[in-house]
Amino acid sequence: MRTPDPGPRTPKLDFSLYLVTDRNATSGRSLFDVLGKCLDAGARAIQLREKDLSGRELYELASELRALTRQYGARLLINDRIDIALAVDADGVHLPSDSFPPTEARRLLGSGKLIGVSTHSLDQAKSAEKEGADFIVFGPVFDTPSKRGYGPPLGIDALAKAADALGKPVFAIGGISVEDVPRLRKAGARGVAAISAILSSPDPGRAVRRFIGALGGA
Repeated sequence: MRTPDPGPRTPKLDFSLYLVTDRNATSGRSLFDVLGKCLDAGARAIQLREKDLSGRELYELASELRALTRQYGARLLINDRIDIALAVDADGVHLPSDSFPPTEARRLLGSGKLIGVSTHSLDQAKSAEKEGADFIVFGPVFDTPSKRGYGPPLGIDALAKAADALGKPVFAIGGISVEDVPRLRKAGARGVAAISAILSSPDPGRAVRRFIGALGGA
């Protein structure tokens, strides 16, 4: 009896630096050009997160980034927009904490895509894991203007508790610098998600290389 084909497997989580986009954080430079420098320096996972774009604008940007990330063998995940992710054949989606459950994202995407989820408490992180997230982004760990709407910084102790309680990889986010990486890893973080620390840097490529070096690899 022939065994049914289980379909494509979820891609391996082969990155520790998770670069989140914000075209307003590039100091007037082209987001596409900045991300090109980041990929050239070794970045291997990008989350496209540009909430103020129209669907058409986001699709066009995602299409360009899909072509660019493929040149480097890098992952592209789309924030919250499963339709855009499917349209450009992205590697997956990233769900905000107030989005629909990962179970529904999996039903729509199939087994061959990654699903990341942003969480801002241990309970949220546990729920995301239970509902099928492939990895968890936890924060803000430190204070940062872009994350103040999610409440006060959670701190490293809370990160350590989440990493200890979860079986899925945990990425720290929120006000993170390269100098913070050793203690974040010691607390159990698989990696870090970064925005302005890289995109706002005068030399984004150098910033990527420093983060990758501190993380012990891409």
